[in-house]
Amino acid sequence: MIREESELTVPTPALRDRVREFQGLGPLVALVVLAVLLSVTTSSFLTVPNLMNVLQQSSVTLIMALGMTVVIVSAGIDLSVGSILALSGCTAALLARAGVAPAWCMLAALGVGAGCGIVSGLTIALTRIPDFIMTLGMLSALRGLALILTRGLPVTGLPRELTFLGAARIGGVLPVSVAVAAVMTVLVWFVLNYTATGRCAFAVGGNREAARASGINLTKHTTAVYALSGLLAGVASIVTLGRINSANALMGQGAELSVIAVVIIGGTNLFGGQGSISGTVLGALIFGVISNGLNLRNVTAFWQQLFIGVLIVLVAIMNQFRHRS
Repeated sequence: MIREESELTVPTPALRDRVREFQGLGPLVALVVLAVLLSVTTSSFLTVPNLMNVLQQSSVTLIMALGMTVVIVSAGIDLSVGSILALSGCTAALLARAGVAPAWCMLAALGVGAGCGIVSGLTIALTRIPDFIMTLGMLSALRGLALILTRGLPVTGLPRELTFLGAARIGGVLPVSVAVAAVMTVLVWFVLNYTATGRCAFAVGGNREAARASGINLTKHTTAVYALSGLLAGVASIVTLGRINSANALMGQGAELSVIAVVIIGGTNLFGGQGSISGTVLGALIFGVISNGLNLRNVTAFWQQLFIGVLIVLVAIMNQFRHRS
């Protein structure tokens, strides 16, 4: 009996699963290849100070990318994370300069971050305005509010307790910011995989109308997802205060692009329904290694920006082919 041509060309389910498993290892393979190339072409890449520098630089981006991952899995987007970081950080710094205890300043930063996320989520859910438009508006409005509060001037003279998370090192080697990023990673991984919020994120991202029909409260879910993203931007603002030992209204400018790039590189589907925290961690490390490698090779910032932009587009194209296969 002669088989029809269509039967010969359709891959078996087992073969498709193996291909997807191999594709899922893409970020890990890319990280290893990059590390090997840089270790061969530069003498300083594998030194402990440089590796700690890569981890420290990646920590702030990773913290924000964790929240962005949950948002994108839900088929949303949050362009305001950089501005939330600035407003949260400036609020904490101004309170500290006014004599408020550092612990309360940190709580204020977290509250501002979560509050901004709640505003975005509620507005998106109740008015059905596109996520892109709402968070783009928040990007501008929150940055403007930070400029108004600081009058465009940096806020310096911060207490050591407020800058501890971004400036201190454990044993004089491991940055505390890396430990903070690790704790946030575990918490968000648990939320995404073992809570109702995480299950709803995958359901809503996979099919919004089916999720609504199944009884998921989209208003509550959308608000929670953006609140989480804003909260993590608040955490990132505290770490940033320690890294630069001051605050200013331009902190985090353009960070939303780096954060989205990290999530895309990590394999999360921009159309929602698919993504993982482990992929985002690898994406942050890849992004950090690339930036560090370009600096070690003395590539100018102009060429770095071009390279990273092209990389984002290429990875997005590859991810779409992967998710359609």
